[in-house]
Amino acid sequence: MKKKFDLIVIGTGSAAATVAFKCRFAGWDVAIVDFRPFGGTCALRGCDPKKVLVGAAEIVDWARRMHGLGFNAENVRIEWQELMRFKRSFTDPVPGHQEQRLVEAGIHVFHGRASFVGPTSVEVGTDILEGRYVVIATGAKPRKLDISGEQHVTESDRFLELEELPHRIVFIGGGYISFEFAHIAIRAGSEVTILHRGDRPLEKFDPDLVSQLVKRTQHLGATVKLGLQVELIEKISDRLRVHASGRNGQTEVFETDLVVHGAGRVAEIDDLNLTAAGVRSDKRGVQVNEYLQSLSNPAVYAAGDAAATGLPALTPVAGYEGRIVASNLLKGNHRKFEALPIPTIVFTVPPLSAVGLSEQAARQMGLQFRVRHENTAGWYSSRRIGQPCSGFKMLIEDGTDRILGAHLIGPNADELINVFAFAMQLETPSSKLKHMLFGYPTVASDLTFML
Repeated sequence: MKKKFDLIVIGTGSAAATVAFKCRFAGWDVAIVDFRPFGGTCALRGCDPKKVLVGAAEIVDWARRMHGLGFNAENVRIEWQELMRFKRSFTDPVPGHQEQRLVEAGIHVFHGRASFVGPTSVEVGTDILEGRYVVIATGAKPRKLDISGEQHVTESDRFLELEELPHRIVFIGGGYISFEFAHIAIRAGSEVTILHRGDRPLEKFDPDLVSQLVKRTQHLGATVKLGLQVELIEKISDRLRVHASGRNGQTEVFETDLVVHGAGRVAEIDDLNLTAAGVRSDKRGVQVNEYLQSLSNPAVYAAGDAAATGLPALTPVAGYEGRIVASNLLKGNHRKFEALPIPTIVFTVPPLSAVGLSEQAARQMGLQFRVRHENTAGWYSSRRIGQPCSGFKMLIEDGTDRILGAHLIGPNADELINVFAFAMQLETPSSKLKHMLFGYPTVASDLTFML
């Protein structure tokens, strides 16, 4: 059956929902499609449920750090099944609630895989949806590993659904997914191994602070192996065997109960039949211009992880791009996406965060700047809670005194980084920020000593 709409939105995450609601509230006839439960990755399979588990890991870690410092942590532990029930109290209501909101707004909902059959025509089951415009906001998925035995690998969304946590876990890849899940699993009592093919994990973060995090991760009992490429995964009875090779030809074998994919994500656009719509894409996603409009089909826009913008694949970015797309659809192309100061965070325990330029990038750009870098484990804010892993690195431009980059690890680094992002967005000189008065004693009050 053919059905006509002003706008068809593919996906139901942050970017997709933003576009759909804004265009519907402007009077457009809108359809939205998703083959998964409505709500998107962040709310169902990513940020939100992960942070619930991280919260439990933080409690356990804090208690253990304070053991012998006036606190007895002998019986502090994570009850995994109870924690997962608590996590589901957040995720289970999302699909029904999101669909209800869409329906109540007058948006037509379709369940199923969307596939283009024309420039602005999409097939969903037995229906053909025809739109004046189509927005692709399908998010991302784990990239193919292309290794023998890949079928035995557990993807990140499945890790968040485990009813029982295995005793031994191997994580493939040294990105944020592996480190975040590893820090949860360690606190829950698992033996953890991280295998990374590169020389340095968390490559987009400051190497000095990453080094601190790796040492802390190893101190907690995790094995972190660098320069190892996973070649084969075998299933032997009730366990898995992981074969990995190094650059000098040596092979290492790891026995484990679970292998988790933490080796990166790609735009989930492969099954959309973009060729039928004349929509060009690359490994980063749909190729778009500064208005988030397809370079090859002006009736198609893309936002969030599905768009090849070069911006970080983060939920706030998806919402930001969704607002831009909606504005350009409703008013014509007038709003461009910008490379704003966007905080990025690894929710390990403690968290690692960054905003702005890395030291390497700033030097490659030929900028003149000074570097403030210090290990702050001995500072009051870290020492009073027994946190041995904390530090910072600040890049401040000569002459202008503007903050080029801020890099943090330690207690509340996930919150404090937002202050630096705010200052950078407003182009506040570091000297002015340094003389602000913050509540004390707080982690934010440490900021003045970092500049």
